[in-house]
Formats: sequence, C-alpha cells, structure tokens
Amino acid sequence: MYGLTPFGRNRYDLFNIFNDMDKDFFGSSMPVNTCRTDIRDEGEKYVMESELPGFEKEDIKLDINGSYLIISAEHEGNNDQKDDSGKYIRRERTFGSYKRSFDISDVNAEGISAEYKNGVLVIDLPKKKHEEPASKRLEIK
Repeated sequence: MYGLTPFGRNRYDLFNIFNDMDKDFFGSSMPVNTCRTDIRDEGEKYVMESELPGFEKEDIKLDINGSYLIISAEHEGNNDQKDDSGKYIRRERTFGSYKRSFDISDVNAEGISAEYKNGVLVIDLPKKKHEEPASKRLEIK
C-alpha cells in the first residue's frame, strides 16, 4: 500500500488515492457534478448564470415551487470503443444530474425568462415592485 500512496497525503485522503488510481488507469478523470452559479444584482433584476456543460436544452428543467426556483438537469452518455471484431476494448457510461433550488421570494415569478447557450443557462429574474406605504397625517382628538 505504501507504494501506491503519493507523498504529502494524510491518512484521511484515502478517497483521493483511489480517485487518482482510476484517473491513471482510464487516462482521464470524470467531471465532478457541480452546478456553478453566479447571481448578479442589476438594479431592476437579478441575473443568474448556471454552468451546465454537456447538457442539451431539452435536458434542463426549470420549475417554480412556492417561492423557490428549482433548476434540474439530467443526461446520459456512452463512449464505446471496439476493436475490428466488434469486441469492447473500453466501454464507459456516464450519467449526470444536477438539482439546485433558489429562493425567489423577492422576484416577480411571472416575468422570469431563461436562455441556454454554450453550456451556460442565463436566467433573468425581475424584482418585485415594492410599494411605498402611503403616508398621511392623523388628526388628534
């Protein structure tokens, strides 16, 4: 076991040892399932950008449940490599899914729009118009 353990690792890093062996054996690493999301405040609206590389537009679903926006995406892929006789030399199957939810209680849900281009989902979230409380003078009796 000592020969497989790179220097500088601690005993709690066992998962990464096996991950590195897998990476070395197959020649590449599988992407980590993350859905990186940036949110900007642009005055009248929020703009959310979620990275979903490798997904098609049809793989992505946007749902509103109460005061939450839920982004979910799911896809499958096959990478078959066969020799001349049709036998597998290497066959890999991948499955990716993401699910994130965001509080949109300050957003006008009717005005939300989304666009997916080049692996990035861009969602425009218009802010609710807050009405200022009416002011009036009360008469003292």
